[in-house]
Amino acid sequence: MAITGLLSNKMRAFLTMLGIIIGIGSVIAIMTVGDSLTNSVNDSMQSMGANNIIVSLQQKTGDEEADAENDMAFTGDTSIAQPTEEDYITEEMLDQLKSTYQDSIQAVSLSENVGSGQVKDGRLYANVTVTGVNPGYFLASNTEILAGRSLSARDYEGGKRVALVSDKLVNNMFGGKNDRAVGASVEAQVGNDYYTYTIVGVYKYEQNSMNFSLSSEKDINTTLYIPIKTAQSQLHSSGGYQMVTLVTAQGVNSTELSGTVQQFLNVFYRANPDFQVMAFSMESMVSAFSSMLSTVQVAISVIAGISLLVGGIGVMNIMLVSITERTREIGTRKALGATNQSIRMQFIIEAMIICLIGGAIGVAVGVGGGSAAANALGYPARASVSSIIIALVFSMSIGVFFGYYPANKAAKMDPIEALRYE
Repeated sequence: MAITGLLSNKMRAFLTMLGIIIGIGSVIAIMTVGDSLTNSVNDSMQSMGANNIIVSLQQKTGDEEADAENDMAFTGDTSIAQPTEEDYITEEMLDQLKSTYQDSIQAVSLSENVGSGQVKDGRLYANVTVTGVNPGYFLASNTEILAGRSLSARDYEGGKRVALVSDKLVNNMFGGKNDRAVGASVEAQVGNDYYTYTIVGVYKYEQNSMNFSLSSEKDINTTLYIPIKTAQSQLHSSGGYQMVTLVTAQGVNSTELSGTVQQFLNVFYRANPDFQVMAFSMESMVSAFSSMLSTVQVAISVIAGISLLVGGIGVMNIMLVSITERTREIGTRKALGATNQSIRMQFIIEAMIICLIGGAIGVAVGVGGGSAAANALGYPARASVSSIIIALVFSMSIGVFFGYYPANKAAKMDPIEALRYE
């Protein structure tokens, strides 16, 4: 009966649903984009090692208590000192750290950026960033080798001019043939310097939210990995690092360990007037980022949900109009023995049907719009099943809430007065 009543006034029913459709669609779209972004960033951080610990230099504020309480906060001090090699985290410090916590720290990941440039061969080219790494780097980054091998211990110890390149570089320079690339020599121009390397392996380039690029497939900048001693030799660097990554052992609480690592290394910086060490876990970053995104999602969803309130008021309004139009029908039903409860349920169900159909259309619009927006931003679309279920339940609840007053008004009509109504 409810569906028949709606079909008899299709346009009015659609306009009544419109507020529900817009409200539900907006909330679902926002949740879809937010979930897609959150999952993509979480996956990227997981691939980088969620249990890894980032250790970096931080400028001192001169207030030890403020430094201890606000390690990750901006101090408001506009004078930024630049660290020198004397301030860097040394390999001796890291060796002592790893020796002291050998059961908790699996490896230390080190990197040295030589610079960005191009690998060229006639008209063929590939954009690269030349980076020197140590053996622990690949434990922290989970790099997948497609052909050849990774950098070996002999490569690191000897400071050899060998390189691990991406499949994107192989596509540009060797027509996508990995077997041709392995063993070949390439020349990289970085600034005014030219470096020649022998390719020993090819790794799979993974694009994610952390290295997202709008460049064409041919112009994507990928990393060309070389042994860290080779990089330091080319940069004439004496060693030392502004930032390192610690790979924690299985089952270790990285958040707790980060605090311990920070205290241990800051012993070496007691006499340093400008810098200290800050350590934080990727896990805490993931948690903080997810919490921030969730807060933003909820705030925007509440704003979008205002249209649901408007839609609910529209449902109540149209139900009052419907009851006024059907006063004689209500009087006839009551005269034939219909109870107040059955009349009330009839109109509540009509309101619920309006909201349920509107909610279903809203879900379809929200999932479609949210997926399109997520894909346009470069994130894999992931619609939240829980948000869809909540949206449908909420739309039915709106029908009950805003349909109760008109339904109750209809149920309490005097049948004699209703039958006399013109």
